[in-house]
Amino acid sequence: MLNVAIIIGSTREGRFGPVVARWFVEQAKASGNVSLDVIDLAEVDLPLALPPSVPPAPQLTELSRRLHAADAFVFVTPEYNRSFPASVKNLIDWHYAEWQAKPVGFVSYGSISGGQHAIQALRTVFAELHAVTIRETISFVHPWNAFDEDGRHLDPAGPERAAKALLDRLGWWGRVLKSARAEHPYGS
Repeated sequence: MLNVAIIIGSTREGRFGPVVARWFVEQAKASGNVSLDVIDLAEVDLPLALPPSVPPAPQLTELSRRLHAADAFVFVTPEYNRSFPASVKNLIDWHYAEWQAKPVGFVSYGSISGGQHAIQALRTVFAELHAVTIRETISFVHPWNAFDEDGRHLDPAGPERAAKALLDRLGWWGRVLKSARAEHPYGS
């Protein structure tokens, strides 16, 4: 069983992220053989000031444990000003080893670019943290027009194919890297 943490990146009032995240969670459940942990950054008390080194802050102990337990990550993120939200960067910066040698997938949404600028910015950050980003992504252009009031996608065929591709690759990398970390811990 692969433990996948799905991280909802937006903390903005009136955000659309939970709708997209719920849709993706349903896709992941349907793929089978995954255990899901949804982490909503709007519900996490992330301090803004980082200490000189980054051990988990006492209020982050449970969050850090959840990130450490994950074999793979999927960020559900909007695009803000051609990048990703500060809440996502704050989460990433409060942790280090939790990301190493694990795959990271992306589900983005936004205006005309569908959040692709956020994904590109996140790829460079995760490369620095020794994480493997998945090439296959899901990107929603103007998602508020693509989902009904119950959170169902109005034209699901394309997004469901994209979700399957992302989850297949995430699963492959997740299993390979989990096995490699067990055999030879990363960084040792």
